[in-house]
Amino acid sequence: MDALTRAESLIALTPDYPEPGVLFRDVSPLLADGPALRTVIEALIAPFEGRFDIVAGIEARGFLLAGYAAALSGVGMLQIRKAGKLPRPAAAVSYALEYGTATIEAPGVLHDGERVLLLDDVLATGGTLAAAESLVTELGATVVGAAVVLELTELRGRAVVGDVHTVFTACRPAPAGRR
Repeated sequence: MDALTRAESLIALTPDYPEPGVLFRDVSPLLADGPALRTVIEALIAPFEGRFDIVAGIEARGFLLAGYAAALSGVGMLQIRKAGKLPRPAAAVSYALEYGTATIEAPGVLHDGERVLLLDDVLATGGTLAAAESLVTELGATVVGAAVVLELTELRGRAVVGDVHTVFTACRPAPAGRR
C-alpha cells in the first residue's frame, strides 16, 4: 500500500451523522498519524511549490494544515477566522449557508501582491472557500491556488469556487428521502 492510500484509509466513516442518510467522513484519525499527515501535506502543496509566499488556513482544521504546510515550505501562515475571533480584523466577508449566513475575517498581515495558497480540510458546497478567496483579494493579495484534503463531489463545490486541488475525493450520499 502506498503512503497516500494508507493516509486515505485513515479517514473514518460515520453513517447517519449529522443526520440520517449522511455518511460523515472524519479526517481526525489522519491528522493524528504523523506519517500520513506529512504525506497529505506534501500532496496538498506539491502543485504549488515555489508559487506562494504565505499559506492561509480556514478555521479550524485548515489552521492545522496551513501551519504544517507553512513550516514545511518555510513561509508564513494567515489565519482565516470565524467572525468575532480577531481583536482587529482587517477585512471580513459574509457568505450564504444553506440556512442563513456566516462571516469570516482575517488580520492585516498580508502585503499587496503577496501570493497566497488557501488550504482547508473538506470542499463541500464551496461557500467558505469562495469567501476566503474574496477575503484574500480584498486584502490586496493574490490567490495562487486552493487545496483541500477531501472533496465531497456530490455537493458540487467546484461550481461555486472553481478549480481546487484535492488529495482525495468522495461521493457523499444524500440524506434519506432526498435521493
